[in-house]
Amino acid sequence: MFGKLTLQAISYDNLIVMGGIGLMLVAALTLLGLITYFHKWIYLWNEWLTSLDHKKIGIMYIILALVMLLRGFADAVMMRTQQALAVDTNQGFLTPHHYDQIFSAHGTIMIIFMAMPFLTGLINIVVPLQLGKRDVAFPFMNALSLWLTVAGALLVMVSLAIGEFSTAGWSGYPPYSEIEYSPGVGVDYWIWALMLSGAASTMTGINFLVTILLDRAPGMTLMLMPLFSWTALCTSILMTMAFPALTVVTALLGLDRYLGMHFFSNGNGGNLMNYVNLFWIWGHPEVYILILPAFGIFSEVISTFSGKRLFGYKSLVYATIVIALLSFTVWLHHFFTMGASANVNAAFGIATMVIAVPTGVKIFDWLLTMYRGRIRFTVPMLWALAFLPTFAIGGATGMLLAVPPVDFMVHNSEFLVAHFHNMLIPGAMFGFLSGYTFWFPKAFGFRLDENWGKLAFWNWLVGFYLAFIPLYYLGLMGMPRRMQHYGNPEWQPFLIVAALGAFLIFIGINCLIIQLVVSIWKRHENRDAIGDPWDGRSLEWATSSPPPAYNFAVIPEVRCIDAFMDMKEKGVAYVRPTSYQAIYLPRNTGLGVIFGGSAFVFGFAMIWHIWWLAMAAGLAMLAAIIVHSFDDDNENCMSAAEIKLIEDSRFRVLSEAKQTQKNGTHLSINPLVYQE
Repeated sequence: MFGKLTLQAISYDNLIVMGGIGLMLVAALTLLGLITYFHKWIYLWNEWLTSLDHKKIGIMYIILALVMLLRGFADAVMMRTQQALAVDTNQGFLTPHHYDQIFSAHGTIMIIFMAMPFLTGLINIVVPLQLGKRDVAFPFMNALSLWLTVAGALLVMVSLAIGEFSTAGWSGYPPYSEIEYSPGVGVDYWIWALMLSGAASTMTGINFLVTILLDRAPGMTLMLMPLFSWTALCTSILMTMAFPALTVVTALLGLDRYLGMHFFSNGNGGNLMNYVNLFWIWGHPEVYILILPAFGIFSEVISTFSGKRLFGYKSLVYATIVIALLSFTVWLHHFFTMGASANVNAAFGIATMVIAVPTGVKIFDWLLTMYRGRIRFTVPMLWALAFLPTFAIGGATGMLLAVPPVDFMVHNSEFLVAHFHNMLIPGAMFGFLSGYTFWFPKAFGFRLDENWGKLAFWNWLVGFYLAFIPLYYLGLMGMPRRMQHYGNPEWQPFLIVAALGAFLIFIGINCLIIQLVVSIWKRHENRDAIGDPWDGRSLEWATSSPPPAYNFAVIPEVRCIDAFMDMKEKGVAYVRPTSYQAIYLPRNTGLGVIFGGSAFVFGFAMIWHIWWLAMAAGLAMLAAIIVHSFDDDNENCMSAAEIKLIEDSRFRVLSEAKQTQKNGTHLSINPLVYQE
């Protein structure tokens, strides 16, 4: 009845696993208890879980990303501690099998279930506001994407408690991921988690591609869009085109495992190199899916906190487009050593070098934007400034790896681990944390605490250099990656430094948690009274913080690139509309939650071969879609009178803020431009 699932699936004899299960249960029960104690279940269901508001969906994406950051970084700390200890006869505290699960889970979580939800959340919150829109093109699809991602993340979390996770690495190369070498459920957990999240990312890409291309504020041509929206557009194209390759390759691997097929097993006509090509045809565009939105964030932050219009706006746009196109031409550099001809390797090596050119253009444009600017060293700006030299180091090492003979020497070594993290941590994570701090007041109505934010920043930055620069040396010394223990004592001092760096980053993560708690506690002191705490330049700052459900009572007209700054300079940013019209908004629905919950049950049942449960969950998913397709009454009408009440309240706050500033007390750092 329960397929392969038995009580032996729980590792009672592994204290580390049981400790992790205990922490997860305590956290979950505490959260459920608090929600029950404060009688928030109805509020949570009505206002959040069933919401189709793009801003709330974005916030839930970011909450998921931060939760998975804690889980993924716990794996990183364990790996670094293990390698710092496990030299010669000392085997450390992790068994080889458990260590293999940890590094597989760490890569999968950080890329698929931390970075992807983080960027998707920021895009959800910001892009419709920057475009002067009231919602995304397909609100229900947006909710489905969220809950499918949650379902995939839950499968990864459940694998810690029931069964095991994959030991085949985050890339899942055959033959080790085939049933002959991995007969357990670990690879199946990996497959179903990636298939669910991959489908979600594909839908997100389609949704924002349509949202950005087909409907923007009056006057906003493509070449008047903010840079973050441009990077979101290119990212959406990459997601739409690249993620189907991941879905297909994991599905084919599943067919190998479930039905005994031979797509990637070398027997009976299979070819494992087909897997490698399909995986990296997704995998290298994925790097730019993560990095391009961060580039957009840095553009917004550097322009805002330099007090200047972006230098070379058009060149930044063209550079973004070129990076997106070239990202599909370099995938083979991930396997220079796998037998391709010298000519093929040379072609992909040259393409890898060429893709650095538009990135260099961006860096010079950002530097020239700051030149002679009135720079404010806020927390978002610190993340952007730290990105520039740190990412340049990663890019320089990437140029080395683009040379096939050099790649042959350091392939599969710690040098590669250092380079990979040197690109994604400053190139993506620094950007996401900058955007998180920058747009937090827009989402919640109050700023994050600057002091704790700076503590988090410095711990992250110093911790990063300590954690990964030593790995370059280890790679050049010949240390392979993914080693559970080693026999060369000369490597240990570098690994101890790397472990200290990981612990500093851990302190930085804790500072972020404290920053959030302190900011909530002091939210009235840091209140964003007028919706523009940073003296912003684009349209998201033209509405209140947090924005109303409809975003804009009257859709603004755009005449230039920095649309909101232009309005402020002309004195029309806060002009009260003469009249309002009714607005139709998508009605909340619980079908997204039902679909996502059913998808989780379906994936779990397939992993454990509980066929009856898989069939029931599949039917529930189908039923949810059919019910939604027959729901024609899926909008709420907000009357002009309701909108007027909300806007009157907003303008009263604006008037009070203006009077407060005249009296010398600043509720916002932006000098208010206000007109009755």
